[in-house]
Amino acid sequence: MTQFNLPDDARAAVESLRNADIVIGIPSYNNARTIGHVVRAAHAGLAKYFPEATGVIVNSDGGSTDSTRQEVLSSQVEDSHLMMISTRVSAVHRLSFPYHGIPGKGSAFRLIFGIASSLKARACAVVDSDLRSITPEWIDLLIRPVLYGGYDFVAPYYHRHKYDGTITNSIIYPLTRALYGKRIRQPIGGDFGVSLPLLGAYLSRDDWETDVARYGIDIWMTTIAVAEGFRVCQSFLGAKLHDAKDPGADLSAMLQQVVGSVFSLMQQYQQVWESASGSEPVELFGFRYDVGLDPIDVKLSRMVQAFLKGFGDLSEIWSLALSPPHLDALRTLAASARLVDPRHFHIDDELWAGIIYEFAAAFRAQPPVRSHLVKSLTPLYLGRVASFVNETRDMSAAEVERRIESLCVVFEYLKPLLVRRWNGDTAPFPKLPDSRQPAPGTALEV
Repeated sequence: MTQFNLPDDARAAVESLRNADIVIGIPSYNNARTIGHVVRAAHAGLAKYFPEATGVIVNSDGGSTDSTRQEVLSSQVEDSHLMMISTRVSAVHRLSFPYHGIPGKGSAFRLIFGIASSLKARACAVVDSDLRSITPEWIDLLIRPVLYGGYDFVAPYYHRHKYDGTITNSIIYPLTRALYGKRIRQPIGGDFGVSLPLLGAYLSRDDWETDVARYGIDIWMTTIAVAEGFRVCQSFLGAKLHDAKDPGADLSAMLQQVVGSVFSLMQQYQQVWESASGSEPVELFGFRYDVGLDPIDVKLSRMVQAFLKGFGDLSEIWSLALSPPHLDALRTLAASARLVDPRHFHIDDELWAGIIYEFAAAFRAQPPVRSHLVKSLTPLYLGRVASFVNETRDMSAAEVERRIESLCVVFEYLKPLLVRRWNGDTAPFPKLPDSRQPAPGTALEV
């Protein structure tokens, strides 16, 4: 167990405030263009929905060189919100501090959690600083289940463009759902509500100096909440409009840190996930509705070329994780991809689930090459995203969601083979029966 000491300036602010009911955290780095809107939405949400609560908005900044921190402290609430604020019983305090430690999102979260815990806040929410779609209602939806519903962790549920969140859709959601049996649709969504007991559990851990300090923080939070038995729910927040990226762009650092965190947590919580079978829905709050979404330009050819280059350069490292049948399947894919239009490239669900499961088992079995293994996943991931783009190009949002559901079902069905491989059995993964699409909650008998 570690002891987190607040920086001097943050500690002085906490001693001045003494306590708070609600803390809203906003991590940032060079977000001057968008953070003012996020601060105003958080301020208005506290005023409208929790007028009798003492609220604190904390900006944890990673050394911005623009005017991010000034925007936080100077942002004015629009005239339309003044009536709400005039009825407040308690003031909203705004604080902005640079965080210390490993540069990254997780270090920013740690400072926010430390302040919230020191203030003995009954609930804490964290929202991204690049959000353009946040409304005051988000604060209500992230905080109310904790304050009044007895939940410890509120995960976000968004409508997103079908090519936004591809790491979630292709790896993290299917894998964590199959592992821990909870259908948390956005396990790395970036916007959360957390109870004081769960904050204490986070702050007491010893792994803050790992990838958790960077992009691994979101899945780390979700996994701990589920695996340690805290009460978990979701809130529908509408659209997530933010500074989205082309999935073919360089997301390799994020991929490596998120997947590495998942694989590391699998070792700690092996007894939990090995005994979980199938999956169950997680309660969802909020009114669901359809929303307009920003288009995302996808560079299909670039993703397929990245896969081909990866096959040429990384086959040796892939062979440390993948069984001969899976390597042969990738070899066949690479050969055909050189001859056909990238719009026909396809990696099927069984192969993809098998690849992820074998990489997870290799991560456990071969500590000296863990970083190389996780890094080598990038071209495989890009190939899977290219396949997903090809398959869903003409699908509606609802059809895409059903397609992701079918991938999750395959992950669940093949999970017993992960258990076998994890425990040293190198028998090949059998094919799913052609005559059967497994139903949710079923698993392969092994």
